[in-house]
Amino acid sequence: MSESLRVLLVEDSENDALLIIRHLEKGGYDTQYSRVFNQHDLDDALRSQHWDIIISDHNMPNFSSDLTLSTVQKFNKDLPVILVSGTIGEETAVNAMRTGAHDYIMKNNLTRLVPAVERELRESVNRKSQREAEQQIHYMASHDALTGLINRFEFEKKLQEMLVAVSHDIKHAFLYIDLDQFKIVNDTSGHVAGDELLRQLSLIMMKEIRANDTLARLGGDEFGVLLDNCPLTVAEAIAEKIIKAIKAFYFSWKEKTFAVTASIGLVVIDKNYHEAAEIMSAADLACYSAKDSGRNRLHIYQPGDADMTRRQSEMEWVSKLQLAIAEDRFQLYKQCISPLNSAHKNLSCCEFLLRLVDDEKIITPDTFIPAAERYNLMPDIDRWVIDHVLAYMSGSKKEDGVLGFVNLSGNTINDSALTAYISDKLEQHQVPAHHVCFEITETAAISNLGAAIKFIEEVREMGCLFALDDFGSGMSSFSYLRSLPVDFIKIDGEFVRNMDNNEMDKAIVEAINNIGHVAGLKTIGEYAETEKIIQNLKDLHVDFAQGYAIEKPHRI
Repeated sequence: MSESLRVLLVEDSENDALLIIRHLEKGGYDTQYSRVFNQHDLDDALRSQHWDIIISDHNMPNFSSDLTLSTVQKFNKDLPVILVSGTIGEETAVNAMRTGAHDYIMKNNLTRLVPAVERELRESVNRKSQREAEQQIHYMASHDALTGLINRFEFEKKLQEMLVAVSHDIKHAFLYIDLDQFKIVNDTSGHVAGDELLRQLSLIMMKEIRANDTLARLGGDEFGVLLDNCPLTVAEAIAEKIIKAIKAFYFSWKEKTFAVTASIGLVVIDKNYHEAAEIMSAADLACYSAKDSGRNRLHIYQPGDADMTRRQSEMEWVSKLQLAIAEDRFQLYKQCISPLNSAHKNLSCCEFLLRLVDDEKIITPDTFIPAAERYNLMPDIDRWVIDHVLAYMSGSKKEDGVLGFVNLSGNTINDSALTAYISDKLEQHQVPAHHVCFEITETAAISNLGAAIKFIEEVREMGCLFALDDFGSGMSSFSYLRSLPVDFIKIDGEFVRNMDNNEMDKAIVEAINNIGHVAGLKTIGEYAETEKIIQNLKDLHVDFAQGYAIEKPHRI
């Protein structure tokens, strides 16, 4: 059976054209051909039909193979071009090959024509396969496999290109979209359901944007939209349409129905920005503000916004803290807790304090803890502290018999795996459990009361002790004290440090101390910064004092 071949002949001689066709048909090809010999007809043939190969004469009265080759390139066609000539010289033929010809054949040696066509058709198929493979690789590298949307890498490239094109007259906008209840779907119905939800929401969002806008999946349940040549009012309207469309959608999966909403951060792309990363960061901050404000809403980024400035500072701390955890950039300090009466003279106590080394500066926790708590880094940081404190207590003879106080975050006590971690570390470092006293602030305990009670009971069951820090800072401190099975209460230092000058603060310290003793608890006065404060604490029969008047924190 003959192989079909579509041939475009660029040949002014009809006889020469028929001779070429006869050779091809004799070689087993069923040819469909068209003959042209001027620019207009060549353009029309390339524009209107698909060809397998072009066979062109070199020299014609009103045309040439050079024009054939340049026209094929103009149309961006990957077509094999074979020159057939009776007069072409070797140097001319070599130049033609350099400018795009695939072979040249003398008209008096057409026996080479069929093998040359076979070879060039094979090469054409190979080039096409390679192009398709490269296109597929590029598509996979630039698109999200789940949704078919462009991915973060490609999106950031487009964002950078858009940023370069910004002018005083034309502004663009960026929407950073974060789904609010996606984790519920994943946790209750599995990742297959979560994937299907993302696919469906991608289609919903695509319907709400304009034809020239770009929607991308940035990762997880986060999406981005580039709004091309879009004033703020239009960008707001599109964002609100997306929020409304997602809220109106109910996702069904195996007899379960889920309501999903989205929070969106909007940034106007103008001359104030120079890098795509700046815009991404600003939009991320705005999106988190939308979540903080109640979710299912839009927040527009405004430079200089106090909330944005605070959050930006927190985000910077997040990257520093992640690096500190990875590179062990934390340090431990300790501060003595001194007994104030003979009843406790044999109980030696100290509190272990965390510091961060950043740019060769020592940073105290009050600087970075808010960011660590907001972005859930405290469980990892607290684990670092527990491990290093126990290792120090195990290896230091000076700490034999010392009760070490270790601070924990409210976020950490919600971690169901923490008690097992503590148990493992106590065993690993061979530290007696009754030599360790964990402490959390009263505010954290009240905010997570159920988790706090459960955690305190579990660590005390191991043999560890527990202290309630900053006691008295809450409005209902005494009522909660009955629920929390602690061993120590640390009286809020704000009351202690003002005892000398404020009778109300002194009365509060006395009341806390008395109630603590009635409950069978030991009391510690924090912020004991002068000898007079220490004497006042003794006079009120507070059990211990901690502060600069006793010892400044020092590195272990």
